[in-house]
Amino acid sequence: MAKGVSSAAVQAEQLKQDGNLYFKKNRLGAAIDAYTEAITLCPDVPVYWTNRALCHRKRNDWARVEEDCLKAVQLDHKSVKGHYMLGLALLQREKYAEGIKSLERALDHGRGAHPNSYMVEEIWQELAKAKYQEWERDSTKRSWELQNLQDSCEIALREKHVHEDEADSTSQQLADLKLVFAKAAEADIPTEVPDYLCCKITLDIFRDPVITPSGVTYERAVILDHLEKVGKFDPITRETLFPSQLVQNLAIKEAVGAFLEKHGWAYKMD
Repeated sequence: MAKGVSSAAVQAEQLKQDGNLYFKKNRLGAAIDAYTEAITLCPDVPVYWTNRALCHRKRNDWARVEEDCLKAVQLDHKSVKGHYMLGLALLQREKYAEGIKSLERALDHGRGAHPNSYMVEEIWQELAKAKYQEWERDSTKRSWELQNLQDSCEIALREKHVHEDEADSTSQQLADLKLVFAKAAEADIPTEVPDYLCCKITLDIFRDPVITPSGVTYERAVILDHLEKVGKFDPITRETLFPSQLVQNLAIKEAVGAFLEKHGWAYKMD
C-alpha cells in the first residue's frame, strides 16, 4: 500500500513538472490537464491547486481561480499564493470585502515567510489598489449623502425663516451650516501623510515598520535590502546593524492602520 502511495506521489510530482513546463510555454490547456492529473493522484497537495489556479488566472477564468484557491487554503491555511489569488478572484467577482480580507491574509503570511520578496510587494500593490477603490466608492457615497442632507437642511432653514422675516439670521445660519458640512467632509479630502508615518528612505507611508536599536524606524523590506546590498549599518546613524536587531514597531504600525482607516485616500500609490 505504501509503495502504491509513493508511486502515485512520484507520478504526481512529475505531472507537476510537466505542467510547469507547459505553463512556461504558454500551453495553458496542457498545463491544466497535467495539474488536474496530479490532483487526481494526490488531491491533498496545495501547490497542485495553486498551480492550476494560476493557469485559470491567465485565462481570466476567475470562478475557477476562486474554486482552486479555496481548496488550496483549506489544505494549507498559510498558502500565500492561495490567499493572494483568491483575493484577486473575489475582487474580480465584485466580492470586495472578502477579497480585501484574503489579500490581507496573503500579506501577513508573506511577510512572515519572505518579508522582502517581490511577491510581498506585489500583494501590497494589489491590496492598496483595492483599499483605495473601496475608499473611492465609500467616499462618493458619503459625499452624495452629505450633499443631499445639506440641501435638505438649507431648504428647511429658508422655508422656516420666510415666514419669520429674519433675513440676517437666515444668512448666518446658512453660513454656519456650510461650515458644519465642510468639517464633516474633511476626512475624505486628500492632504499629506504625517512625516512620522513615513519611511525615512522611501518617504512612503509605512507598510511593515521596524525599529533599530538606535530608535530609527524603517520599512522592513527597504532596510533589509540596504543591509544585504550596501552594508550592515544604519543608513542614518551609520551604527552597525544586523537584520536580527530589527524589531517590529507596533506603535507606528497601529498608528498607520488608524490613519489609513480614516483616510483611505492615502492608499493611492504614485
